[in-house]
Amino acid sequence: MKKKSTKLLTGFVLAIMLAIPGWLTAQTETSLNAGVDLMSRYVWRGMNLGGSSPSIQPTLEYTVGNFTIGTWGAFSMSDGLSIQETDLYLSYNIKDMFSLTVTDYFLPDETLENNKYFDFTEDETGHLFEASASFNGTEKIPFTFLAAVNFWGADARKADGKKQYSTYLELGFNGSCKDVDYNIFMGLTPTNPDKEKEETGYYGPEAGVINIGITASKEIKITDHFSLPVSTSFIVNPQAENVFLVFGISL
Repeated sequence: MKKKSTKLLTGFVLAIMLAIPGWLTAQTETSLNAGVDLMSRYVWRGMNLGGSSPSIQPTLEYTVGNFTIGTWGAFSMSDGLSIQETDLYLSYNIKDMFSLTVTDYFLPDETLENNKYFDFTEDETGHLFEASASFNGTEKIPFTFLAAVNFWGADARKADGKKQYSTYLELGFNGSCKDVDYNIFMGLTPTNPDKEKEETGYYGPEAGVINIGITASKEIKITDHFSLPVSTSFIVNPQAENVFLVFGISL
């Protein structure tokens, strides 16, 4: 009964999410965007999630007014990595300065015939829901801030089986040097698993800084009507003692 109720509730929520854009279309501006990033590595919040191979990361999103609903994925080009990623997100943008987002992270295993995508029983599901709030910076205030917390699903667990509500905080600074824009960032997790109880964390074994680096981006002019956005990131994870240099292009 619990599974049936959960599926009905999920279907109802999805129906509302799909209906809202249609209702708002007649009243507000809309846009449908599709794109793809080709990255030399898939590194997320200081963690290497794509092995040592390039990653193809497609995006499809629909914006109605201040609301955006979309999907994003990461697919490693390595034959040895069977875990890929397909996410859904719903965000609300306030004057291009603030964003409130709910993300459904899901990592299907391509070796499995059935990944139980529609299993939303919390103790069994592979879905992980995250709520986040971000300040995107302005010309006068070039700082950025992100706070994100896992609130439902496949989060790391405490020894008693309860969720850790794993949290990530990131502070950044936007700047530019001639035709190159850059963002200097530092991210940390305040979530502190109890090692004595053999707990493991979602972001790492203990609270601390996990993501320091800089991303520089620019557009390379190809023709009078087309420029190619490129970026390079230097990323250090002090807790894991790892370093990454990632290059990407956007189409």
